[in-house]
Amino acid sequence: MSVRRRILGAAAGAAGIAVAGTAVGVARHRRVIARRGAGDATPFGSLRSRPITVVADDGVPLHVEVDELVLDENNGRRRTRRAAHPPLTVVFCHGYALNLDCWHFQRAGYRGLVRSVFYDQRSHGRSGRSTLGHATIDQLGRDLKQILDEVVPEGPVVLVGHSMGGMTIIALAEQHPELFGDRVAGVALISTTAGGLDPSRILLPILPLSIGGEITHRAVRLLGRGHRSVDRVRRLGRNVATVATDVFAFGDAVPAGYVDFVDRMLSDTPFEVVAEFFGSFRMLDKFHAVAALENVPTAIICGTADRLTSVGHSRKLHAHIPGSTLLECEKAGHMVIMERHDQVNAELDQLIAAAAGLVDSR
Repeated sequence: MSVRRRILGAAAGAAGIAVAGTAVGVARHRRVIARRGAGDATPFGSLRSRPITVVADDGVPLHVEVDELVLDENNGRRRTRRAAHPPLTVVFCHGYALNLDCWHFQRAGYRGLVRSVFYDQRSHGRSGRSTLGHATIDQLGRDLKQILDEVVPEGPVVLVGHSMGGMTIIALAEQHPELFGDRVAGVALISTTAGGLDPSRILLPILPLSIGGEITHRAVRLLGRGHRSVDRVRRLGRNVATVATDVFAFGDAVPAGYVDFVDRMLSDTPFEVVAEFFGSFRMLDKFHAVAALENVPTAIICGTADRLTSVGHSRKLHAHIPGSTLLECEKAGHMVIMERHDQVNAELDQLIAAAAGLVDSR
């Protein structure tokens, strides 16, 4: 069955948004095209929906926002879709020291065209603070399951994860492999890995360090105890921090507004949170878990100039997931979801089409 599903998914992906050439598929594709460029025309951080609170299994409140699927009426008015069957939902999982706003270009591009769920990981953005013992990748996987249970109780799901968000999806796959090919109909892993990461790399845009290995871990633990002083130093050294963000988050020259936006998200994440999650990256070893993703269309995306989770990690994931696709965005860095948002969204278009084809084949 998994081989059949992979073949059907590949066929649907090759057809793009116009699944099987249907009039509905073509019409939707035209709407997707019309929305290109919407992100650049929209101020960063301005896209919002009514907040929903999902309480994690350890009591931490998670901030969630849902953009519902909207149909255009003949009279020009718009209404939320009430379908006979639950629509496909795309759930976006953000990365380390960021928040849900990092999906700006994806949210702008898909707003109203597909039901989309965005949330702040625990201790990030508007979500509640985690205890130290629960600041782990495994807990993030459990948080994602809780969000699916409460916000997407029915219908097929496509999971999209960037950096730590991709690790969150892989943790879910380890904990609940039965969901993949059943509830989960597609996965996108962007600028991420399932293990073998040098954790000191991921600190570079946040706190540039020239040390590595065990020394870095001891230094982070020590700095975490004095996190308020570290945060003050980070604020005073904003020029250095902005340059570090430009160098380590992006590969090519991008507009200054992109750099400032990412730098603001990084700066708004307390160093105590940075220190609490840091240890999880060193222990990450979940390549065995990605076998569950063989059952669904899986898109792997990375920039060739990613200095934090290098393209080698994406190539290794691709090798471990038969039937997956790999998009390497030339000269793009870790924040490929912004830097090459047109390419990323086009790949997500293909994934959503493949997931829809998988659902229709059941």
